[in-house]
Amino acid sequence: MIIDKWLMDDISDEEQPFIFELIERRHDEVSTIFCTQYKKDDWFDPLGGGVHADAILDRIIHNAIFVETGSMNMREFCAKMHK
Repeated sequence: MIIDKWLMDDISDEEQPFIFELIERRHDEVSTIFCTQYKKDDWFDPLGGGVHADAILDRIIHNAIFVETGSMNMREFCAKMHK
């Protein structure tokens, strides 16, 4: 499963249990790809903080492979190239 725009919007209190359950069921069973502009160190607060955020991150972070693609904003770069 690929989750694009991961944490573009904060996760609500009502969404936290759903996200936890989804990640829990997939944990150590199948792959999940998170596409985001945020560094992993900045995921806690948008996940709502607290125990649910800790539990969600615990299942994502420990066995993850992170691919950093750089800090260049390709939309801005392409816009400059087309001027």
